[in-house]
Amino acid sequence: MLDKLEGIYQRYKKIEEEMNDPSAMSDMKRYIKLNKDHKELQPIVEAYHTYRDILGNLESTHEILKTEKESDFREMARDEMEKLSSEKEQLEEEIRYMLIPADPQDKKNAIVEIRAGAGGDEASIFAGDLYRMYSRYCENKKWKIEPVSETEGTAGGFKEIVFNVTGEKVYGRLKFESGVHRVQRVPKTETQGRVHTSAASVVVLPEAEEFDVEVKQEDIRKDTYCSSGPGGQSVNTTYSAIRLTHVPTNIVVTCQDQKSQIKNYEKAMRVLRSRIYEMEYKKYLDDISSKRKTMVSTGDRSAKIRTYNWPQGRVTDHRINLTIYNLQSIIDGNIDELIDQLQLAENAERLKEELADT
Repeated sequence: MLDKLEGIYQRYKKIEEEMNDPSAMSDMKRYIKLNKDHKELQPIVEAYHTYRDILGNLESTHEILKTEKESDFREMARDEMEKLSSEKEQLEEEIRYMLIPADPQDKKNAIVEIRAGAGGDEASIFAGDLYRMYSRYCENKKWKIEPVSETEGTAGGFKEIVFNVTGEKVYGRLKFESGVHRVQRVPKTETQGRVHTSAASVVVLPEAEEFDVEVKQEDIRKDTYCSSGPGGQSVNTTYSAIRLTHVPTNIVVTCQDQKSQIKNYEKAMRVLRSRIYEMEYKKYLDDISSKRKTMVSTGDRSAKIRTYNWPQGRVTDHRINLTIYNLQSIIDGNIDELIDQLQLAENAERLKEELADT
């Protein structure tokens, strides 16, 4: 582990030298990348320095125990040795997690698709609740949401809504939300007070960059039509809405959020690229989903991952058997506790894989 940490430290120093070179500012794109890499390595370099200090202090304390005759000093040295050994063990555990290679997809923006499932109008209302939950979560994170397309439910909510999320490491947080979300509550339309079960599915895709996947224009069929829903004078009067069909895969994407056909086309292309990219990425997800219970929802999107029970005020994540009795707070967008626990579980499983391979 020390050799690996030393290698990271040398790389960190090299990046610092390059950043301090006056010529670095002449290539702003490269400078931004250097700055980003430097920032990402800083926590592990700081942990390395602390770890080295602990090892040095342990060695000094060990020498005192070997040479010191005075019982009081020996007792103090033993206490110090015990304290340092505990700190060393704890820091080693933290460093092991830091050394797990990050998934490069985690840094990407995300495309989120929410669709009402079984349950009729109540499922559409629940899909609307989930959209509101994610909107508030993104707002708290200072992430930007851009709607792509939506189909409203007859009694409220959405039959389907697709939106982009841009920000720092968006996919790395939201990827755990892919799967079937189930709700248990008394619907507004229920006259006898019976609890019904409905569902909505969530799909989170890493947004594909242009260089991630090649989409040939001759493979795309483009259709235009009048947008529907709220939007002022342009609704039902201008052909601004876009439907793109990727002929080889039969993937269809629509976008009518913007009044401009060009802007709708750009948004639709982002989603189309991501869905084509997902077909390849899914092979990787299918492979890891058999190993990691936290990612089973992404590998198999028909998997039930979470239940929101209104009568008991609880939310249960079935992948890690976690139940939280704070449903309203979670529906209000405070889902960090759930995601943090899923992240910890995934890190533990990835660490097992790393240790098994060594």
